[in-house]
Amino acid sequence: MLFTRRRNFIKRISLVTVQIGLLAFSLVFIVFPLVFRYSVTLQRGILFLTFITYPRDLDLSNPSSVGLYATRSFFLNVPDPDVEDNVSQDKDDGGRTKRHVRIGLWHVLPKHVVKRFAKEMQLSDEAHEDLRNVTEVKDPNIDQLETVIKSSFPLVNSENEQQFYERLLAIPGNTIVLYLHGNTASRGSGHRLDVYKLLRNLGYHVISFDYRGYGDSDPVSPTEEGVVRDAMTVYNYISNLTMNPIFIWGHSLGTGVATNMLAQLNYLDDKAARGVILEAPFTNIKDEIRMHPFARPFKHLPWFDHTIARPMYTNSLRFESDQHISKFQQPIMILHAEDDYVVPFQLGYKLYRIALDTRGKSWGPIEFHRFDGSRKFGHKYICYAPELPELIKNFVNNYHKDIF
Repeated sequence: MLFTRRRNFIKRISLVTVQIGLLAFSLVFIVFPLVFRYSVTLQRGILFLTFITYPRDLDLSNPSSVGLYATRSFFLNVPDPDVEDNVSQDKDDGGRTKRHVRIGLWHVLPKHVVKRFAKEMQLSDEAHEDLRNVTEVKDPNIDQLETVIKSSFPLVNSENEQQFYERLLAIPGNTIVLYLHGNTASRGSGHRLDVYKLLRNLGYHVISFDYRGYGDSDPVSPTEEGVVRDAMTVYNYISNLTMNPIFIWGHSLGTGVATNMLAQLNYLDDKAARGVILEAPFTNIKDEIRMHPFARPFKHLPWFDHTIARPMYTNSLRFESDQHISKFQQPIMILHAEDDYVVPFQLGYKLYRIALDTRGKSWGPIEFHRFDGSRKFGHKYICYAPELPELIKNFVNNYHKDIF
């Protein structure tokens, strides 16, 4: 009798276990893909990951708190007729409502420029210590204007900060890098700070910003069209202030933003960007989804393309760098680590081969730099490669005067 009861109990437990397993399988591999297929909100959320924020206590209005002294934090308004009524609004001259999205930016000054105006900027002792070993750069344009600028800005404060930074940006001979970050977090997170520091050490102005939905920008649900519009607004802001060469640096999702934007800006001629650096790029979102680690449990399902890959394409979440890369003429430098498991190395190399095959022969050159997997740079840490500063300098120096 006891044996029979125990056997029946085990059967019931086994049956419940099987039922739970079937329910879990159905939820994960059937219900979730179906919900994903029909929910644009879920598709955008998984693509842009705006809900992932780190560090939690980051004050984007105070860049010096993360080691970026001599950095201006400010906002721009992006005109957007598609945003909802509860987003920032004002009135045009005719009294009509103008809808726009407010995005947050940083302007990081190059170190050799900071050293010239350290007194006027009232930098901290730590900043002065960091500047101590910065080599004085003989720059005839700054030499000529230094006295005038110092007399105009004897003390940089909140009232004149905008004019001061924009005046320095406009000095002839500067190079500006517009940085387009990937998904998750903000412009002040993770390795992005180290990229800015690397670029400022090389003598470049860095403009970085948060797309809509990220950081301190308006909490608007991002779309491909929206984030590209944000990037174009920032680019136009820079190009309206100066004729100095602008280089675009895109990382991960930012590479898709960069190629889309450059394809649309190809008509600019004298205001065209001089070149683009693509770090960990992909070909398009469909390819990236198929090869992303999170897709491994789903990619062999018969309904994977129908419920996961294709719907994002249908809903204009495409980021087709493989199409856009043949629509602009600027020189391209691609950086990709072999051990990148977020955007697999194969996708970056495939994009490179597509560019070689589809771009005009007289257009700017394209170069590809592979970083061996044994170096453990992964998806984010190519910025620590000792040879990277020289690669960047050579790329900028080779093309900063050329318009393709």
